Amino acid sequence: MRDVAIIGVGMIPFGRRDEDTLVDMLAYASMKALDDAGVDAVDALYVANMGGGVIQRQTAIASALVDRLSLLPAAADLVENGPASGGSAVKNGVLAVASGYYDVVLVAGGEKMREVTGWRATDFVATLTHPQTEYPYGITLPGMAGMFTRLYMEKYGVTREMLVEIAIKNQTMGALNPYAHVEMMITKEGVMDSPHSVVNNPPGATPLHLYDMCPVSDGAAALILCPLDRVKELTKNVPVIVAGFGQATDTHTLAEREDPTDLKAVTLAAQQAFERAKMKPEDISVAELHDAFTILEIAESEHVGFFKKGEGGKAVLAGKTKLGGQLPINVSGGLKARGHPVGATGVAQIVELTWQLRHELPKERQVKGAKAGFSINFGGFGNNVVAFVLKRGEK
Repeated sequence: MRDVAIIGVGMIPFGRRDEDTLVDMLAYASMKALDDAGVDAVDALYVANMGGGVIQRQTAIASALVDRLSLLPAAADLVENGPASGGSAVKNGVLAVASGYYDVVLVAGGEKMREVTGWRATDFVATLTHPQTEYPYGITLPGMAGMFTRLYMEKYGVTREMLVEIAIKNQTMGALNPYAHVEMMITKEGVMDSPHSVVNNPPGATPLHLYDMCPVSDGAAALILCPLDRVKELTKNVPVIVAGFGQATDTHTLAEREDPTDLKAVTLAAQQAFERAKMKPEDISVAELHDAFTILEIAESEHVGFFKKGEGGKAVLAGKTKLGGQLPINVSGGLKARGHPVGATGVAQIVELTWQLRHELPKERQVKGAKAGFSINFGGFGNNVVAFVLKRGEK
């Protein structure tokens, strides 16, 4: 198997993009990645999207994108794996290059979710739950997250103050990110301590509140992959090497899990990624975790091995996960602030880490001397998870 490098990345600002179609957004992000890499042709495209067929009534999105970009006759496939669609598309692209079958691959992910009401978007995401034992009874992902949070609080001593600190941290970083959906800083007083906090930050799925949840977003992100031994031939950029990846699954229904607080697929996917990379959690400089809900940043940081069980929330309060801390997590603002256009998220995480490892971000967002990055793309409610370990290459 060949070593694989990321040689170009691109993203468009997440948020409400009424003026763009789904394919418009995918094309804009893809053109940015192609321009960044300095290439004008690819062998194949992998396109991540969860809801085009449901929300836009559009299928064959990969076929539409390859034509829009004038990249014919490149192979083109759509990848759907719920909120982990982006991570799965990147994985497929990596395997295609590593196998030697393709040399230059474009991976793009996008979603246009603001086209419908918030309730319809929530229902659309809820279709990933079990069709007989969960969905018919009205369960939603926020509802699942609320129940998970209560269990995690009881078992590991997580407090609401810890969750609020994550929301503050990630929205502060989002306010510095020109690609973020939410560019508004918040304070502990405004969302927790003040008598007005119940209005500013109402309960959503108790014990989770409004600012514990990611927004519904439109957006797209893209990247270019090639064999490591062809980097100097194709681009002038510092390569970012896909050192390892992992993917694991767990039961579809939460009720079938022996311990619903044990995110087994997160642990297994991370272990696979670290083993393939021949690295350990302590080797990571910066991480992008799937914080669709604030509790997930804590739980994932523990299941990955960054912190012991019950220590992730304490690490947040101690400032260990802030920029400049022991292990900066979600310096992009995470899903919490950057936004969560579900098909785009896994790709956007890799784009952010690539910028970090190429040392290209402004000082207020750059992790100094970053050498290795890690991402978790969390599908379903932890029933299909994709992890990546990236490292800075040599120019």
